[in-house]
Amino acid sequence: MKLLIVESPTKAKTIGKYVGDGYTVVASVGHVRDLPKSNKKAIDIDGGFIPHYEISAGKEKVVAEIKSLSKKADSVILATDPDREGEAIAWHIAQAVGFKKPSRVVFHEITKEAVLEALTHPRDIDMNLKEAQEARRVLDRLVGYDLSGLIWKKVRYGLSAGRVQSPALRILMEKEREIRAFKPETYYAISADLKTKAGESFNAVCEKEPATKKEADEICRKAQEGKWQVVSVTETKVNRSPLPPFTTSTLQQSASNRLGFSPKRTMMAAQKLYEAGFITYMRTDSVHMADVAMAQIKNVVVKNYGAELYESRSYKTTSKNAQEAHEAIRPSHFEKETAGSNDDQHLLYRLIWQRAVSSQMQDAVTMRTRVCSNISDKSIPDFVINGSRIVSAGWLTADPEAKGEDKQVPKVSANDPLSLVAITPEEKQTQPPNRYSEAGLIKELEKRGIGRPSTYASIINTIIERGYVDKDGRTLKPTDTGDVVSTFLENNFEKYISDTFTAEMEDELDQIAKGERKYEPTLREFYGPFLKEVKSKEKTAKLTTLGDADVKLKCPKCNSAMIIKLGRGGKFLSCETFPECKGMRTMAGEEIKDAEPIGTDPETGLPIFVMIGQYGPYVQLGQKDEKNKKPRRSSIPKEKDLSTLTVADALKYLSLPRVLGNHPETGEPISANVGMFGPYVVHQKDFRSLKAANGDDVYTVTLQRALEIFKEPKKFGRGRRGKKKEEKEAEKPKK
Repeated sequence: MKLLIVESPTKAKTIGKYVGDGYTVVASVGHVRDLPKSNKKAIDIDGGFIPHYEISAGKEKVVAEIKSLSKKADSVILATDPDREGEAIAWHIAQAVGFKKPSRVVFHEITKEAVLEALTHPRDIDMNLKEAQEARRVLDRLVGYDLSGLIWKKVRYGLSAGRVQSPALRILMEKEREIRAFKPETYYAISADLKTKAGESFNAVCEKEPATKKEADEICRKAQEGKWQVVSVTETKVNRSPLPPFTTSTLQQSASNRLGFSPKRTMMAAQKLYEAGFITYMRTDSVHMADVAMAQIKNVVVKNYGAELYESRSYKTTSKNAQEAHEAIRPSHFEKETAGSNDDQHLLYRLIWQRAVSSQMQDAVTMRTRVCSNISDKSIPDFVINGSRIVSAGWLTADPEAKGEDKQVPKVSANDPLSLVAITPEEKQTQPPNRYSEAGLIKELEKRGIGRPSTYASIINTIIERGYVDKDGRTLKPTDTGDVVSTFLENNFEKYISDTFTAEMEDELDQIAKGERKYEPTLREFYGPFLKEVKSKEKTAKLTTLGDADVKLKCPKCNSAMIIKLGRGGKFLSCETFPECKGMRTMAGEEIKDAEPIGTDPETGLPIFVMIGQYGPYVQLGQKDEKNKKPRRSSIPKEKDLSTLTVADALKYLSLPRVLGNHPETGEPISANVGMFGPYVVHQKDFRSLKAANGDDVYTVTLQRALEIFKEPKKFGRGRRGKKKEEKEAEKPKK
């Protein structure tokens, strides 16, 4: 028997169907080892930046199962994902279990042909790729630990900074400052309703946008008095070439623009499609497609759209450090036009299929028409209307959603007479630059060489979860907290969050992956100067006070001057004599009054308050004071309408956390509670989500049901992403 180890249970199930009875296929469920949480000492800096790993929480059983199966196996094959992270996971499995010489294979697509072919080409674990991943992990830990610690002291406890997340936040803040500095200017847009001699009506727009009403009125006066005619009709044929097949970043951008998917949502759907064998590996910056795929596309185009629309094309990867030996994201089998187990997967697969197929088709030909009109003496600017129509659909036949709408123009010729029906000047103002969308930020990060395909989604997710950015529709807007943190880093660590430095660091990691650079010298070269810089900022002033408030705004309680401060909910005005006086105002100047209780706890007689905190609304029993420094608190469910919240509801929420009993094996308590990610049960820092679909309810779940949940295999994502929920729950203050 051969033991084949992959990352995902879904992938294990799919591959198990292909390899036959001679194999046992088992899943590691992501990483089996990681650095201890939030522990800088886990890295032996003096010894050469040696990381000291430990078995990840909940993975003891997985490791034990793999070890047990390996003893019965003739050989062990590590088949984790085909990238640096996958290479590192393979190495960690080997280290945790004690494999001496495991074979390593990679599957760029989960099809029978690809799997069986890959198994004929085993190799050793690529230590260069492993060290590149390890260098990134260690760098991120050291930078995050040191910078975050400083920010805790200088801004607010619980905040964080990162080697890549901080440059991304800086980019958003640069745009925000442009918007703040923008000075709108007035202009006038003039449109004319015209009619041809054949009676066809159309609207033309003045090429010039006057800055004053006087000038706009003068144009309108002349337009009404003059005799109108067509000045010129210009037609231009424009060829639209198809776009290359998807990379990770272009897939995320297109899914955002076409489907409204967040990067995280896109990658979740793509992961499932890959594991089920429907698409090639979804973390890549290559636009290359294999010959077998090109042949399949040709057959599909000829069969579905006609041989005349087929055109063989090759695309060049623009990234100088494209991911190792990857293809573009494409369907595994092109004859399958739909695939997936839910709507997200169906939509994303169709998008991938259309992009890959259309990339091997003829140009689309568009006719663009421009009609210029004016009065006979041409004493006013031209009025124009632009239109376009598809002459030959070409590749748009396979991807009609990319076509756009035809815009028709009137059928006229030069010197044809026209009649003016109406002319309208509209006062407008210039608009500030647009904020980045998720897709726009990914494009910008890729352009600047910040991050890699596998990290774009997690970067955006991190800055949103940290409260540095609010997502308004598709737009990313920095919060007050994000503003203060970014400003602090820009003022004190400009070099380390610059585009140049971050991109150069990515290049150095790529060089480690290629064997062109060594692990330890790279980290030492970076960390020595960085740590010195961090220590030099220890005496900088705290940033919770952001300056003086408007002198007209006095403290509502003592009439003293006020200062701008940063709180968990953003900026507010505080009395300068705080803590002697606790008067507060909003930034708009409205007084912030003490919360009024919604009722009283019948057992204790303490008032019950509804409060808003970092993690959303919560109920609090009693007031915080010298006698009651940590009043009992509990989160309010997101779906609860605060206007309907009763004392009974509050008491129900305050019953959490519930101690269900002690674990029969450890004797340690098991509790049920609600966190920022929903209801859960916890035992010795092992957090498990409660699912309403399974009939679980945080207020009624029993000890027996909790024990059943803990016996279930723990679901992890790749790397730290799989631990994020549990880590955050552990870090949250108890309510």
